[in-house]
Amino acid sequence: MTENPFHRQLDGADILNITQLVLSERESRDNGWWRRMADCFHPDARIRLSWMDGDTDAFVKGSIDMARRGMKARHRVGPPVVRLNGERAVASLPAIIDIPAEIGGIEAQLSSYARFLYRVEQRNGRWRIAFFDSIYMRDELVATIPGEVVPVTAEDIAGYRKSYRMLCHLLSLTGYLPSQNLAGDDRPDTAAAMVAEVYGWAGLIADS
Repeated sequence: MTENPFHRQLDGADILNITQLVLSERESRDNGWWRRMADCFHPDARIRLSWMDGDTDAFVKGSIDMARRGMKARHRVGPPVVRLNGERAVASLPAIIDIPAEIGGIEAQLSSYARFLYRVEQRNGRWRIAFFDSIYMRDELVATIPGEVVPVTAEDIAGYRKSYRMLCHLLSLTGYLPSQNLAGDDRPDTAAAMVAEVYGWAGLIADS
């Protein structure tokens, strides 16, 4: 059967809209554009990250509070890959979360490597984010001034997951209780389960 070019054009427009949506959400988060950030999500969206698990309102308020605590994260993201199925879609993109910090008087930079998974749903003719999850891969914490050493010991991070242990340590220093039950490359079964959940929600199979 010949593919309908009209359907292909519609899919292309939706993919562009979804791509701009998820990039706009991260841009808004980084720049403190809170109302714009909130508008990227359905009100009943669920966001599960290292430091929170809640709906859109909780995420926005928590992000504002995090900025006030001095944790000003910035995100380096790769191009999203978007998979469509009717009024549901999945956008997947690689990301590096950069957070400047000062630990024991030493200026430091945390970089957390992750894969962001957005579940996006069209309601009333508009695409918005319905779920936002992350698969954590690894992280690193380094001094920003060459020759200095960040005062973090193996004992400090012993109770944290390997795929995001430095992030957990920094969060704990700022008063958070980071979850240890998230999807991560150190536990491949959790990453596989997350991928199956996300794409299954959209009626898709990740590797097909």
